[in-house]
Amino acid sequence: MEWLGHAKIGFTHPPNPISLKSKDGSTTDLLKICEESTPPCRLNPLLFNGHMQTFWTVVKNDGPPIYYKRKLFENEDPAFQGSFAVDFVVHEPYSEVDDTLPIRTTYYTDEEFSGIASLDSRPMLVTLHGLSGGSYEIYLKHVLEPLVGADHASKWEACVINSRGCAKHKITSSVLYNARATWDTRQTIAWLRKTFPNRPLFGIGFSLGANILTNYIAEEGDACVLKAAVVCSNPWNLDAGSLALQRTWLGREVYSKTMGSNMKRLVELHHDQIIKNPKIDFDKIRNITYLHEFDRQIQGPAWGYPTEGAYYRDASSTDSLLAVKIPFFAINAEDDPIATGECLPREEIKKNPYTVLCTTSLGGHLSWFEIGGHRWHARPCVNFLNKMAFEVQLDTIVPPDAHDSADLSPPRPKFQPMVRKWT
Repeated sequence: MEWLGHAKIGFTHPPNPISLKSKDGSTTDLLKICEESTPPCRLNPLLFNGHMQTFWTVVKNDGPPIYYKRKLFENEDPAFQGSFAVDFVVHEPYSEVDDTLPIRTTYYTDEEFSGIASLDSRPMLVTLHGLSGGSYEIYLKHVLEPLVGADHASKWEACVINSRGCAKHKITSSVLYNARATWDTRQTIAWLRKTFPNRPLFGIGFSLGANILTNYIAEEGDACVLKAAVVCSNPWNLDAGSLALQRTWLGREVYSKTMGSNMKRLVELHHDQIIKNPKIDFDKIRNITYLHEFDRQIQGPAWGYPTEGAYYRDASSTDSLLAVKIPFFAINAEDDPIATGECLPREEIKKNPYTVLCTTSLGGHLSWFEIGGHRWHARPCVNFLNKMAFEVQLDTIVPPDAHDSADLSPPRPKFQPMVRKWT
């Protein structure tokens, strides 16, 4: 039936997913929540494989009419100095236009931003976009629209953390971002927790943003203030994914070349700042063709990695899954030509009761186009987030090992998933 666009859906999960208590007093678990959140996957039959689905993303339109107000923040950590842009969803449309920013985005005035703090208890979604995208991306607006546009009792607040230099943000230092760039996310979430103390915070990430969000959640561990998270089209194992792209003509000459070109254009826009880093050689950057070459010439020198492979292995989020301590729902298409099926962390998912992986046999990379143009991935994402926000007693989650007896055996080596090479 796949040739009619009817994709197969599968779930990879641990044998003991965390138990969750519903607000009606009944008991459920993370796997059931994820399964109940996931509708049948009926995609456009004309886009019959991952390549066709992914190619269709180049057909651009404005997507759902989401309006943003932008605020620039300065990172407080001297190691990651520079500004970054956060776009906050606003519920009332406005007529102002700022041609220096993406569509339907203007800056907060100082007066507007001074009154942004609130004691309301609406759930709030923190969003991270893909490789060189931003808050304007259609795939994320399909998720935001039904949440922020819901009836009052079910209405969400939301913001998008734009990676440095993306979405027409002008960087103010030579520090860009990479697949482990959790520092701006960490500062933003800490600021949100302080500014909106009663709002339960949730996270969603797409593609590279999914990798960053997974790393952030794992780095925070038990201290993570997010209540739950969803990640879509996470590339997971960046080293294996890069080799997979280089293995085929389409992977190398279409996907890798396109992503490499996008990143070249991005750094050219910020040449005057990036060139201040003495480790960056712009002549070499201008001669690259593929994404792995970009990472070799930018991410390696900028962050001290000797090779792009060392960077990929250190920044991958596969091992990070083992340190996740909040309800975590991952969604990937098995025919994704960029976040390839061979990179999916099935065994890691099985080892962590806080995680569930949903796979579809069709869907491509951040695509999942249905007839009419809607994106299927928005349905399980929105359903899961609404269930977690409005149906589950989030403060009653008990760690699976909370009642285990003390381990009195002699000390022995223990795997630490978040002990990384780069510090």
